[in-house]
Amino acid sequence: MGFRLPGIRQSSYSASQSSSKQVEIPKGHFAVYVGEENKRFLIPVSFLNEPSFQELLRQAEEEFSYYHPMGGLTIPCKEDVFLHTTSRLNGL
Repeated sequence: MGFRLPGIRQSSYSASQSSSKQVEIPKGHFAVYVGEENKRFLIPVSFLNEPSFQELLRQAEEEFSYYHPMGGLTIPCKEDVFLHTTSRLNGL
């Protein structure tokens, strides 16, 4: 059993599913793919204003530019780094 961070949801969508399937994203959230296994997380849009999350977005821009092979935003960091950063944002 894993732990759950408020505001962040790991999506049940997997990279092996067809991109043509509609996957519901709750209002006020967006999907990102993180880590070597490209796990999908649903992130509150309020994180876009946070400097530490903006740094993750800069890293994504440097590595992928506007090409994101998963069809959504891919953040090039380890899953544990991502979870640590976003857990700090949940405390704000």
